[in-house]
Amino acid sequence: MRVAVLATGGKDSTLALYRVLKEGYEVKYVVGMIPQREDSWMFHYPNMHLIDLFAEAAGIPLAKAETSGIKESELEDLRTLLGKLDVEGLVSGAIASSYQKTRIENICKQLKLECIMPLWQEDQLKILKEILSLKFEAIITGVYAYGFSREWLGRKIDEATVEDLLRLNKQYGVSLAGEGGEYETFVVDAPFFKKRIKIVEAEKFWKDQSGYFLIRKAELQSKQPQT
Repeated sequence: MRVAVLATGGKDSTLALYRVLKEGYEVKYVVGMIPQREDSWMFHYPNMHLIDLFAEAAGIPLAKAETSGIKESELEDLRTLLGKLDVEGLVSGAIASSYQKTRIENICKQLKLECIMPLWQEDQLKILKEILSLKFEAIITGVYAYGFSREWLGRKIDEATVEDLLRLNKQYGVSLAGEGGEYETFVVDAPFFKKRIKIVEAEKFWKDQSGYFLIRKAELQSKQPQT
């Protein structure tokens, strides 16, 4: 089946992409929506300018469009873009957000596309452990919940990070996968990447109880052959 994968460069959409590739889907496009405002209800904002580099690293053509980022009307921007693509299905990395799920399903219904959500309702700790076992290299690019600190920005997701996320989950109810918008990520390497993404220049921004890790400059580099 020919599919497009709605991607942010974050861990969940990247894992969904990995799974459909493994299952033999023909991934025709990575779809990137670039919101024009930080408080988009549907789409990631920090570092979405890197979606071109992400698609190139993955070796998959990119279809992208700007969106107003305004609630509900941004969905029309996505529908318009998808309507131009020669695909039979749309893949999303949604895990627990009913808001995202219902709206993506509605767009797929309008366009007669199959709606594919490989991670839907899966155990969030299991997802994090799968990312570790597959040796995804993901960093935290934004934190927006009580319990996080500036030191989380740019932090790699490893076993220690997962342990700290479990602690925040118990103390403050933070979603382990960040599905409530508590944190955002960016993947710089994954098993299916043709090249990895090297961060050359980045800056941390922090205000009150939240902040983001802005990647100002990044480049592709060759991956070391597996031994």
